Amino acid sequence: MKLFETLKQKVSPVRPTIVFPEGVDERVLGAAVRLKTDGMVEPIVVGAKADVEAVAAKHGFDISGLTQYDPATYEDIDVLVESFVERRKGKATAEQARELLTSDVNYFGTMLVHTGKAEGLVSGAMHATADTVRPALQIIKMQTGIKKTSGVFIMVRDHEQYVFSDCAINIAPDAADLAENAFLSAATAKTFGIDPQVALLSFSTKGSAKSPETEKVVEATRLAKEKSPNLPIDGELQFDAAFVPSVAAKKAPGSDVAGKANVFVFPSLEAGNIGYKMVQRFGGFEAIGPILQGLNKPVNDLSRGCNEEDVYKLTLITAAQAIDERNEA
Repeated sequence: MKLFETLKQKVSPVRPTIVFPEGVDERVLGAAVRLKTDGMVEPIVVGAKADVEAVAAKHGFDISGLTQYDPATYEDIDVLVESFVERRKGKATAEQARELLTSDVNYFGTMLVHTGKAEGLVSGAMHATADTVRPALQIIKMQTGIKKTSGVFIMVRDHEQYVFSDCAINIAPDAADLAENAFLSAATAKTFGIDPQVALLSFSTKGSAKSPETEKVVEATRLAKEKSPNLPIDGELQFDAAFVPSVAAKKAPGSDVAGKANVFVFPSLEAGNIGYKMVQRFGGFEAIGPILQGLNKPVNDLSRGCNEEDVYKLTLITAAQAIDERNEA
C-alpha cells in the first residue's frame, strides 16, 4: 500500500527506537523481529527473560538481535524510579514507584520513553486501551496548549487513505474539544503524506437542521478556523456532503472542503467508533490505530484482536511520529 511504502522510506534511514511492553506476546515479538530484520526500527521488547525466550522458541523467532529488558532485573531501575517520583510530583513514593515499574510493563515502557531510552511505544495487544493511555497521560503528558488526547484511525484501501477521529478516547467532546481534534488530525494526516481537507461531521449541512448538537459543530468549526486560518476546514457537514462532489455542489456550494474531504472529525465517540467499524467491515478498509494525538511523545494502542501485521504497521506509524517529534525538537 502507498501509505506504508511511504512510511518505510521515511523510517528506514532513521530507525527510531520503539519499545514493546508486551514482549511475551507472539504477535508483538514476531513483529519486532521483522521490524529489526527489515531495518525499520530498533525494537526494545519488555518481559521476563525466560518468558520471552520461551515464546521465541515456540514460534521459531530469532531474537538474538533484539534489545530485551526485564523490569525485575533492569539495571537502571533506580534511574526510572527517581524520574517517576519527580514526574508524579509527590503522588508516589520511591517504594511505590519501584513496585509499579517492576510489575506493570506499560508503566515501565512509558518510563523508557520519558527518559529517552526509547522514542515511542506500542502496546495494547494484551491490555485494554486504558492500560496504555493512563501511563502516557501521567508521564508523557500532553503537548503545551493541548488539553486532551484523541484517537484516530488511518483508513486504508488500495491507494485510498483517510483519517477518522475521534474513534477511541473522548465520549462526548465539546466544541473546543472538536476544534482541537480537527487541527491535531490535520497534523496527523500530514505525518502520513495526506494533504488534509478537514470536515467536521454532523447530521446537518450548513444549517439544514438546528439543535444543540449541530450548533456544537458550527462553533467547533469557527474555533478551528480561528486556530488554523490557513488550514482547509469546514463544517457542519453531513458525510455525503463532505465526501461526494455532486452532493457537495447542492448542499454546500462554495465550500473549499465539501466533496473532497479526507480528514473526518466525528461529533461524538459513538459516531466515530461506529463509523470506522462500518467502513472497515462494509467497505473493506484496513483500520490502522488508534493513533493517540497530542502527547509529547508517540504512544499508540493496539487492538487486543490484532495480528502481527497490525503490530508491524502501527509501529511504522509510531516511528514516523517519532521522527517528526525529533525534527521539531
